[in-house]
Amino acid sequence: MHRHQQITPALAEDALRRANLRVTAQRVAVYRTLAEHPHSSADVVFSQVRESVPGIALPSVHNVLGDLVSADLVRRVSLPDGDRALYELAEPADNHHHVQCVVCGSVQDVECAVGHAPCLTPSDNHGMRVLEATVTFRAICSECERKQQQQ
Repeated sequence: MHRHQQITPALAEDALRRANLRVTAQRVAVYRTLAEHPHSSADVVFSQVRESVPGIALPSVHNVLGDLVSADLVRRVSLPDGDRALYELAEPADNHHHVQCVVCGSVQDVECAVGHAPCLTPSDNHGMRVLEATVTFRAICSECERKQQQQ
């Protein structure tokens, strides 16, 4: 599962090359940001990346995220609230779900419900090969729960 991790520029560059992507300062910065801040929106990635890549524009961050998702280096996490996509590094053979606080919106990884991809088997796949099952557990985090009880 994803943990906050430090990725050196060399490791980020290697990942980009293995995915047959051209190495750019923008791509390295976005990749490294997601390693340190999983479950980040494009806006959060942008605010982090512009510290190391001054002059980068938000549309450029969206383009880089799209490139990294297409190359299977980054996973787009769609949540039930639907108001924003979050991004995290995609690790091979990593099969996990998410738990999201319905109050503050914080998102955490949780182990797969069964342990092997795709975790869940539909009652009818309509002739399709299932690649993944996305599960988001909706919850209230302990900090929000504590705040609610104090009110």
